[in-house]
Amino acid sequence: MSDNTNRKVPSVVIKRLPRYYRYFGELLNQGIKRISSNALSEKMGVTASQIRQDFNYFGGFGQQGYGYKVEYLYNTIGDILGLHEGYTTIIVGAGNLGRALANHNFAKRGFRLMGMFDIDERIIGSKVNNVEIYHIDMMESFVRENNIDVGILTVPKSEIESIADRLCACGIKGLWNYSYAELKPKNNIPIENVHLSDSLMTLSYKIKQKE
Repeated sequence: MSDNTNRKVPSVVIKRLPRYYRYFGELLNQGIKRISSNALSEKMGVTASQIRQDFNYFGGFGQQGYGYKVEYLYNTIGDILGLHEGYTTIIVGAGNLGRALANHNFAKRGFRLMGMFDIDERIIGSKVNNVEIYHIDMMESFVRENNIDVGILTVPKSEIESIADRLCACGIKGLWNYSYAELKPKNNIPIENVHLSDSLMTLSYKIKQKE
């Protein structure tokens, strides 16, 4: 295995890693132990050459004429993605979107949801999927006391900057932003901005082109 791990990995390659991880998980569930780059290419819609290039950023995982070991790739990509670190998370904003996210199985991907935060006194103390909703005023102390790694933000645009600043100030390691406002990097903390409508607009484009 060649040592290319010091090369800067393009963002487009990083975005493909979760797809590889999901697909190798599906293969494992089907009892498939080995797969060639060509077979993987057909299943995923990515060229065999591109797959090899992607994997080479992390040292390369296959053998010529031998293919890829499914379980090894599944575990290795999980390690690369940090899914075995046991990161702790909170959700800030317990509205419809926040509640929907709270019902997602974060544990399956290595994230443990510890609490939710909101300003609505009517829902403080209630639970979503066994996760308690706390008042926003408790957020900083909760983050520090529970060593929270990731903040999931589903607050209004007008509140996003102040909430992000508060979380960064108390030691959060990353932010997953669903607020429809583009958060810029803060204190070198990784931020993933999620725009749900982007995927829908991409679908619209594809439909229009086909027509």
